[in-house]
Amino acid sequence: MDTFAALAHGMAVAVQPMNLLYALIGVFLGTAVGVLPGIGPALTVALLLPVTYKLDPGGSLIMFAGIYYGGMYGGSTTSILLNTPGESSSIITALEGNKMARKGRGGPALATAAIGSFIAGLIATLLLAFLAPSIVKVALIFGPREYFGLMVLAFVTV
Repeated sequence: MDTFAALAHGMAVAVQPMNLLYALIGVFLGTAVGVLPGIGPALTVALLLPVTYKLDPGGSLIMFAGIYYGGMYGGSTTSILLNTPGESSSIITALEGNKMARKGRGGPALATAAIGSFIAGLIATLLLAFLAPSIVKVALIFGPREYFGLMVLAFVTV
C-alpha cells in the first residue's frame, strides 16, 4: 500500500502547472536533439544537462524525463521517415515504420511509435515501482562470491 501512496504523491507533484511546463519543454528539446542521427536518448540528456541547472530537483528530474522520452521519440522519427536509425533501439522501427511511410502512412507510423513508447514506459515504470523492493532484498544478500560471479559474467559477455 505504501507504493500506491508514493505513486500518488509523485503524480500530484508531476501535474503541477510549472512541472507540466518543464515536461513540455523537455519533450520539445529532447525531440529536437534526438532527431539528429547518432544521438541517442542518453547523449541527449547529457547534452541538455546545463538547461536544468537553475531548476529545483523535482522540476529538473521531470525535465530530464521529458528530454529522455523526447530523445526516444526523435530517434524513431528519423528511423521512420528517413530509414536512418540513430541508435540500436530504433532498428526495428526503421524496418517496419519506413515501409509504412513509403506507402503514405508516415503519420500513423509516428503515432504508433509515440503511443507504444508511452505505454511501454508506463508499464515499465509501474513494474519497477512494485518490483524494486524485492530486487533490493535480493541484492542486499549478495556476498563476495556473488560479486565475483557477476564480474566474471560481465567480462565473459563483453
